[in-house]
Amino acid sequence: MKRASPRYFASQPWALRRNPFGIPIRNFLNALGPGAVLALAAFALTSCDKPSGASANAGEDPQVKSLGSVEVTARLVEIPDGAIFQRDLYDYATILKYEVVAVQRGAVEKGAIIYVGHYNPWKPRAEAADQRAKNIGGTLKQFRAGQLHRMALETPMDDHFMGGIVDKYFGKHDGPSYWAVWTNAAD
Repeated sequence: MKRASPRYFASQPWALRRNPFGIPIRNFLNALGPGAVLALAAFALTSCDKPSGASANAGEDPQVKSLGSVEVTARLVEIPDGAIFQRDLYDYATILKYEVVAVQRGAVEKGAIIYVGHYNPWKPRAEAADQRAKNIGGTLKQFRAGQLHRMALETPMDDHFMGGIVDKYFGKHDGPSYWAVWTNAAD
């Protein structure tokens, strides 16, 4: 059996009008109808988009699922002025305010406002650990108000960190301050 040359296919108008499935466009349209083809195209384009809401698994990894006694997905409400500053010779933790969006484990209520201490917050979480705070980390690179964070937490913070603490909320909240063991970006 003789094979057709590539030059033959290039000279045929139907050869250039094929969809990715190898079916001539005319036959494809006739088989499905133009409405079905448009619906398939719209579905393909929208299914590739990132979802607008936070997925239940966003920011999930083995560390965030196993470290700490509490695991939440929470939105960073604000970063008070002066709460995060870079000082190479000064290690500190800063308290940030969060609204809980989802509780993966632990005794925290969805919608609750919690206060979380982050060690050396000016560093990416993957680089924040040192001799004073060894078992911390995460994928978050920079803190910005409005972000969603998936966090493994411990409480009370004083049982897990003894050092300088910047707490712009001091005297303005009740309840514990949590220690951020692992912080991942969740959006």
